[in-house]
Amino acid sequence: MPNGFLTIIDESHIAVPQIRGMYEGDQSRKRVLVRHGFRLPSAMDNRPLNFKEFEERTGQIIFTSATPGDFEFENSKKVVEAVIRPTGLVDPEVEVRSVFDRKTGKSQIDDLIKEIEKRLPLKERILALTLTKKMAEELSEFLIARGIKARYMHSDIKTLERATILTDFRKGIFDVLVGINLLREGLDLPEVSLVAILDADKEGFLRSDVSLIQTMGRAARNINGKVILYADTFTGSIKEAIRQTNRRRELQIKYNKKHGITPKGIIKSVKDMIYE
Repeated sequence: MPNGFLTIIDESHIAVPQIRGMYEGDQSRKRVLVRHGFRLPSAMDNRPLNFKEFEERTGQIIFTSATPGDFEFENSKKVVEAVIRPTGLVDPEVEVRSVFDRKTGKSQIDDLIKEIEKRLPLKERILALTLTKKMAEELSEFLIARGIKARYMHSDIKTLERATILTDFRKGIFDVLVGINLLREGLDLPEVSLVAILDADKEGFLRSDVSLIQTMGRAARNINGKVILYADTFTGSIKEAIRQTNRRRELQIKYNKKHGITPKGIIKSVKDMIYE
């Protein structure tokens, strides 16, 4: 690369593992094809860079992520936090509630419906996060049966249909979007005032501290943003996600007080995402 070449890796907590895994995934697939005669051995040479080669060819790198991993910290000479928002918007308030309340006999779904009904008159939107595709579909059907306009979105939904769903969601054609893992990075949905994460104490990829922080951030574009984690136990991931969110929230509140800033909600025109 030319001298002074700068590489910027956005959403590095996802991009770095993807870059690292491209070579191995490519070689694993082609080994089988070559072994069984479906490809010539020369096919192995048409490949992406392995991670060591990628590092050798890149000079200065800027990693950008709300949830950087160990690799970014270990390979960065300086960490610059971009926590302060010019709009004054603070990170959402986070509340943990029981999956099942034995005193009232109410479940997390009962509580979610109650929270949804509070926001419908205000024309605010709600994101509900489940653990599986089947749960997302069933919750969506259950909400519709209760008279709530809802839809689900998961990896079985084709890309163009996902764009249509998100556009309709922002337009208010329906009020609740139920998802699993697609409602995280890069989604700018300022109409969303509530993010409800069901079964938040089920430790794993979908409920890691990184996943929780990224998902909770979907409520940070709305002045009334709130996050409800439904959990019966405080996992390490929940504690870390709440700690980070509260830390950023306090920094923004202090900054707002110091500079006399009144938080303002983001106003963003609704465009058809298919044509953006």
